[in-house]
Amino acid sequence: MTTSFGGANTAIPKDPKLLRVPTSFNGLQSASNSLLLSKRLHVYHSFSASTAGPNSIIRAVSAPVKPDTSVQPKRSKVEIFKEHSNFIRYPLNEELLTEASNINEAATQLIKFHGSYQQYNRDERGAKSYSFMLRTKNPCGKVSNKLYLVMDDLADQFGIGTLRLTTRQTFQLHGVLKKDLKTVMSSIIRSMGSTLGACGDLNRNVLAPAAPFARKDYLFAQKTAEDIAALLTPQSGFYYDMWVDGEKILSAEPPEVVKARNDNSHGTNFPDSAEPIYGTQFLPRKFKVAVTVPTDNSVDIFTNDIGVVVVSDSDGKPQGYNIYVGGGMGRTHRLESTFPRLAEPLGYVPKEDILYAVKAIVVTQRENGRRDDRKYSRMKYLISSWGIEKFRTVVEQYYGKKFEPCRELPEWEFKSYLGWHEQGDGGLFCGLHVDSGRVKGTMKTTLREIIEKYNLNVRITPNQNIILCDIRQAWKRPITTALAQGGLLQPRYVDPLNLTAMACPAFPLCPLAITEAERGIPNILKRVRAVFEKVGLKYNESVVIRVTGCPNGCARPYMAELGLVGDGPNSYQIWLGGNPNQTSLAKLFKDKVKLHDLENVLEPLFYNWKRKRLSKESFGDFTIRTGTEKLQEMVDKWEGIPLGASRYNLKLFADKETYEAMDALARLQDKSAHQLAMEVIRNYVASQQSGK
Repeated sequence: MTTSFGGANTAIPKDPKLLRVPTSFNGLQSASNSLLLSKRLHVYHSFSASTAGPNSIIRAVSAPVKPDTSVQPKRSKVEIFKEHSNFIRYPLNEELLTEASNINEAATQLIKFHGSYQQYNRDERGAKSYSFMLRTKNPCGKVSNKLYLVMDDLADQFGIGTLRLTTRQTFQLHGVLKKDLKTVMSSIIRSMGSTLGACGDLNRNVLAPAAPFARKDYLFAQKTAEDIAALLTPQSGFYYDMWVDGEKILSAEPPEVVKARNDNSHGTNFPDSAEPIYGTQFLPRKFKVAVTVPTDNSVDIFTNDIGVVVVSDSDGKPQGYNIYVGGGMGRTHRLESTFPRLAEPLGYVPKEDILYAVKAIVVTQRENGRRDDRKYSRMKYLISSWGIEKFRTVVEQYYGKKFEPCRELPEWEFKSYLGWHEQGDGGLFCGLHVDSGRVKGTMKTTLREIIEKYNLNVRITPNQNIILCDIRQAWKRPITTALAQGGLLQPRYVDPLNLTAMACPAFPLCPLAITEAERGIPNILKRVRAVFEKVGLKYNESVVIRVTGCPNGCARPYMAELGLVGDGPNSYQIWLGGNPNQTSLAKLFKDKVKLHDLENVLEPLFYNWKRKRLSKESFGDFTIRTGTEKLQEMVDKWEGIPLGASRYNLKLFADKETYEAMDALARLQDKSAHQLAMEVIRNYVASQQSGK
């Protein structure tokens, strides 16, 4: 008989009181977790770090009186905060009552579990001006009419007047002062919203396609996402104790969720604990899950710790799920042992087993993920260390069954769901592009008026956009008109580069930002468009561009065809090789590219893509096929566009005055002078050709 401790398969000797542990044994990750009783092995583990080695001995007794805590495995500071917190309460509950505008280090870590980050405005000099960012939890991106209107009000009353749509289908509300936290939190909770677990070392918001199609597979995927979110929601009540004085405002859970959570037939749970799945220590790090249907990769399925794909029969009836594990974006600069990673196939389960399989995966990470160094605590590092075969074997012990091989699936597509679409139930939905997910100004006012007037529910997409749902056919024309007046254009009127671009918030409020992202991406996209025009690429051609202010990867830049990752002031790493369908991982191409030097890199790359690509070959696929060495050579030897290559490129401005006048007009439309001039010329030519 064998069992697995700290990543090592260890045979149990004949003498049940003696266990020999190899040098690589890392120990159980916390004193609290050491009391988990497995049906396969009921032992108490204690060890001495000073004697750990090939001959070190662990004594096992069947009924421990109390743990020997004289020597603990190394743990990060956050693990200690969690252990002493009384299930994420202390010292946050005391810190919220002080007159200070901020909270202490321990409380700063704990409030993340409640869905909030402490921040300060990094543009301001002198004393730090603290505020809090709140992030909601909206499985599938679903937002009720009431909750949207409340969030809109809270942004104006207690925030910075904007709402931000995130890459995980949630809202972020920035600028909330400490004294207003309870008011804001309780308002969200009483509007049937939540921020519980939107941050912290537990399951985050569960993604699913935002499109409100009335199709069996889409509805099934969304129901699955909601059930997984419920299964992995904390149970100890700390959230409600903190923000609504212990009043639980919950809808009834499906019985299958309650049954799966309470099931301990394979040693997954902490018996008699307020947190049966998480225990006092929760997970080693954040945990992300996405659910989708075949072909629909609107959720970036391979970037998640767990990716779940509905598998249906020939009649479209869901039968089970393919499960993929080990995705994750975050990394650390100049530390090659950290890396982005795509999820890989784990196996197939029948539909009635999905909650048990997900729980088994979570418990495997809970018990074996690293808790000493948070840079390596994500599940992707556990799988990378163990290999998928060993990981599958351990998960199967907690699942109680063998996984079947994954079913074959068709090719993936990225689907944005922008514009008008039939829902399939007689209603319409309208997907709206929102640059970097920032709802502000006239756009914010217009959205509020439409959502309120027509009593619409909405959904947030994983690409930072928003969908208006359940629209009657008769409302289409007045809503289209109102949207256009508010600057919310139909996708055919938005630059194709903008439609797929994403950026994280970065400066001024994110404490991790190294350089600009959201504030910088509008100018970056204009400059890319100018390079496109210079090298002769068509307006309707595009590349997926994502920009982040640090290497943590919130906007998933490592899946982009062109990813810009902040690595210094006004400086970026350039990553190349993702593809439009979000199934390929980009590779690092260049470090420390200054913002003002971008064209020196992009111009030769786009020029060669234009001239050397295969039929319908995307930019990302072209860069992978060409290889880093040849791409580098293109950049190093670039001397500008060869004479004669720009046969159809006109020199538009002969005098400074004309250029300055055109530039001033273009700025009003958030365009470059060159873009506006080309539009004027195109419109003129078109009008002449049509005989107007």
